[in-house]
Amino acid sequence: MDKRVVVTGLGVAAPNGVGIPAFTEAIKTGTSGIRHDAELAALQFSCQIAGKPEVPETLQLQYLDALELRNFNSNGILYGLIAGTDAWTDAQLPAGAGLEPDWDSGTIFGAGSAGVDKLREAIYKVDALQVRRLGSTVVPQTMASGISAWLGGKLALANQVSTNSSACATGAESVLMAYERIRNGHAKRMLAGSTSDAGPYIWGGFDALKVCTFKHNDHPAAGSRPMSASASGFVPGSGAGALVLESLESARERGATIYAEVLGGHINSGAQRGDGSMTAPNSTAVQRCIREAMKAAGIRPEEIDAINGHLTATGKDALEIENWSIALGRKGKDFPHINALKGMIGHCLSASGSIELVAAVLQLHEGFLFPNINCEDLHPDIAAIIDPEKIPQQLVYKELNLIAKASFGFGDVNACVILKKYK
Repeated sequence: MDKRVVVTGLGVAAPNGVGIPAFTEAIKTGTSGIRHDAELAALQFSCQIAGKPEVPETLQLQYLDALELRNFNSNGILYGLIAGTDAWTDAQLPAGAGLEPDWDSGTIFGAGSAGVDKLREAIYKVDALQVRRLGSTVVPQTMASGISAWLGGKLALANQVSTNSSACATGAESVLMAYERIRNGHAKRMLAGSTSDAGPYIWGGFDALKVCTFKHNDHPAAGSRPMSASASGFVPGSGAGALVLESLESARERGATIYAEVLGGHINSGAQRGDGSMTAPNSTAVQRCIREAMKAAGIRPEEIDAINGHLTATGKDALEIENWSIALGRKGKDFPHINALKGMIGHCLSASGSIELVAAVLQLHEGFLFPNINCEDLHPDIAAIIDPEKIPQQLVYKELNLIAKASFGFGDVNACVILKKYK
């Protein structure tokens, strides 16, 4: 028999808040984490603003000891360790040295790349004939599965320990992969999430592609403008989000706090056919992904109360709204409420889906819709499809039952997760 799967822990390292209390306050108040980045300015990037979690050394020392921090230069792994460890302890599960292997618990923790700054450092040393000075942690800081390996060791996870990677769909995909493992009885608990490195070597390619905004270098907080008529590209971001998924049976046995239930979802690709390409979504595939997610979750379109969109503040926002409208058969005043977290945190790439899923779970659990910022000039193509009242620009307290969250990524890949309030 398929098992029901619930969320029992949350953790986040976001540009506008590290830790759930700070992040919750930030999203409720519409606080931006986008700041001017002196390094991007010095390197003559067109876009000189970015979203980076603020992690002082005193905070780093809560997750890595002084010896581990020596020669440590992988901010993506750091963000993932913070979010993942916090989610685990939030679920009241044991962490730290001296634990026996937990055969019932694992992690699927995604990343788009790993330790790019550390890799650059290593390349320079090798080229300078200093290979013997690379140190013993260069491999775990730069291997693709670095984040899941670090979390697996810190938390004694002895079930599946893997890293997935599917561009901006990574976070939503990790949750669905973890969900399947628990639902099929292969694990009791899985830490799901994703992380993204910060810095110019990650963001440079997007700046070169001219998909990042260059118009708001003097006004960082106004730069990320999902659904706005004056949107001019995304603001690069970074960070990590994490969710502990657990069988309902195990959660009840432990007396755990249950934040929400994962009803199911769907993952697919548009195969870069039709209007799809390496960088653009195939609308048929997006609509199919949403419909198949509802089918897997056993729900009807009219039951969805809110959508947490992908909505990157590029020219594709109106197309995303159109795809949701067609897939759900809902428009105008009948359309669900929709919000876009990227207005506050920028586009955190491989971490975006997991950070946004944490926000979606918080909305369900506490009964609110966070405000959409920077879209006071709503795009006319969006206003033609859905009633502007469905895009709240102030905090709204509202009982929510079902939220749909989708992420779409480079390579024409899609993932949609259906979350339900646990009663």
